[in-house]
Amino acid sequence: MRFMQLIPAVAVVGFQEAMQWKFGPLGIACLVLLGIGLKARSTTCTTVGAVVLVLLMTQA
Repeated sequence: MRFMQLIPAVAVVGFQEAMQWKFGPLGIACLVLLGIGLKARSTTCTTVGAVVLVLLMTQA
């Protein structure tokens, strides 16, 4: 049962490392904003994180 809980945690850490490698600290900041916005149900925070992340992805 603990193995099934470990898989999403490893996936999240791997995704964060990939984002930091490709987009730098700004990519991590966008993910943090996106995560905080989703947990707090703040559309402003979620939208800002998503828009900046999309802008980073279109530049690369």
